[in-house]
Amino acid sequence: MNVSRIALAGGVAASTVLLLAGTASAHVSVQPQGEAAKGGYATVNFKVPNERDNASTVKLEVSFPTDHPLASVSPQPVAGWKIEVTKSKLAEPLDVHGKKINEAVSKVTWTADGSGIAPGFFQQFPLSVGQLPEDADQLVFKALQTYSNKEVVRWIEEPTEGGEEPESPAPVLALTAPAADAHGAAADDKSGEAATAKETTASSDDTASSTSDSTARVLGIVGIVIGVAGVAFGVLAGRRRAA
Repeated sequence: MNVSRIALAGGVAASTVLLLAGTASAHVSVQPQGEAAKGGYATVNFKVPNERDNASTVKLEVSFPTDHPLASVSPQPVAGWKIEVTKSKLAEPLDVHGKKINEAVSKVTWTADGSGIAPGFFQQFPLSVGQLPEDADQLVFKALQTYSNKEVVRWIEEPTEGGEEPESPAPVLALTAPAADAHGAAADDKSGEAATAKETTASSDDTASSTSDSTARVLGIVGIVIGVAGVAFGVLAGRRRAA
């Protein structure tokens, strides 16, 4: 009996731990579609789960990092949501493709037109962003999630050095190595394609040369046959005249 009670208590404890772990991990996050390479452009999704049983998520505000401003931010339309992009002047202009940029996006706000994100559901909010910084390994975005009951959850705590996740973590976009290696690989591929093309051309030239030689031989043989036939015809004609 005691063993059964201990087992039951252990099962309840384990279930509680799993439940708490699931709740802690269900927060606003950001993930790239593919990779977010340093110095490049990327499409990212802000994933927003609804953590309440009695209210819907009706608003999301995402603030952009000021230490690494992004000159280009384009939201993708989301059905049932209005989108507002806020820009701010920069203390120091950005140099993007030879152009001076004096302002950058500081915040993007999504507001529900209808019922929003219902309990038990989540929604993704896509953005095209760039040019990503080359001197950073990650970008931290601070987000505010507003529910239909006026509750506001602030996902603004930055990662700690120890690697432990804070109680209300801010969405973090991890940046990968620059895409320069990919360009190098493309160049190598093009070099290989050029070499292959040269080999193919050389092979074609050899084939054409071989074909020309064969044609000359055939014509030579035909000429010999015609010559022999002409001689034979002349001999026969001479015999007939003599007869």
